Amino acid sequence: MNKSDKDGQIITKYKQYLKLEKSLSKNTIMAYISDLEKLTSYLETEGIDIMDVNLDILENFSASLRDIGIHPRSQARILSGIRSFYHFLTIDDYIRQDPTELLESPQIGKHIPDILNLKEIDALIGAVDRSTKEGQRNCAILETLYSCGLRVSELCNLKISDLYLNEGFIKVDGKGSKQRLVPISDKAINEIKNYFIYRNEGLIKSGYEDYVFISRFGKNISRIMVFHIIKELAEAIELQKNISPHTFRHSFATHLLEGGANLRAIQSMLGHECIGTTEIYTHIDKNKLRSEIINHHPRNMKKYGQ
Repeated sequence: MNKSDKDGQIITKYKQYLKLEKSLSKNTIMAYISDLEKLTSYLETEGIDIMDVNLDILENFSASLRDIGIHPRSQARILSGIRSFYHFLTIDDYIRQDPTELLESPQIGKHIPDILNLKEIDALIGAVDRSTKEGQRNCAILETLYSCGLRVSELCNLKISDLYLNEGFIKVDGKGSKQRLVPISDKAINEIKNYFIYRNEGLIKSGYEDYVFISRFGKNISRIMVFHIIKELAEAIELQKNISPHTFRHSFATHLLEGGANLRAIQSMLGHECIGTTEIYTHIDKNKLRSEIINHHPRNMKKYGQ
């Protein structure tokens, strides 16, 4: 067996490891393999075997990512994928020592995402043409995104069998096939029920009967379509923010925090594995707090005559 065939077999086993043992989605697996391909391409130009990689080589590879202008956040993601691969090689006894153990990621500042206030959310939903079946569906989509803080993939894959509307909950299949129960607002429930009046009048292809949000082609609505719906509505109300379906998730979390919700509860509803991911919203809240202090604290207010 030549080297190329051997490497191909190892990567095939790695894919199986990501799918079966790590329970990662198809899109996530593709991203991990793409990260690995960046390393293998670099190693080929340097004449280095993937099994002979050490910390110095990985640090040079990391520096090469920086040199070609890849953003630190993307650098960190690529290195995370490479750590995963060498961890697999270690546990499957292809190599004795993991060369990524001491590999450092670039420093990344906390990115504070754009959020929508309640007035902007109401304006977006108000811009939907409710006279059409698609319009009523789109209202239900926006209310569900904001009410439940879903990822767009979770929304697109939401099923009727996951709805417990009488109890006020929905079951969500999150990252890594992890399920969670999320409360859903009365407003979102009403919009879904109104959509269900028209849902079955359109085409629904075999195998897609259980999906909540159906496209005009009879399948569950796609991520791209949800992005498109939101972009069109933002243009319609001349919203001066760059928003996406994820903006509703950020807004959901921020509004909960501002309303006094416990950070652990928000973590549970968002499906974050690590509390550190949820803590980004405390930075948003602190910014608002600083603004309030600057505007209203006596020591910061301008004196008359100054």
